[in-house]
Amino acid sequence: MLKWALIFAIVAVVAALLGFGGIAGAAAGIAKFLFIVAVIGFLIFLALGVFAGRKITGR
Repeated sequence: MLKWALIFAIVAVVAALLGFGGIAGAAAGIAKFLFIVAVIGFLIFLALGVFAGRKITGR
């Protein structure tokens, strides 16, 4: 997911440098959305890992 966010961010920067404002804005919005989804997914899996680890170790 972060790979696609980085790709869209690079596309946004290149499009902005070439003067394509609409495409740059859209690509930046998609990159921001993908980054937020990746962070939320990371936090969910981190919480699941912590809680599952506590069940396995019995603490």
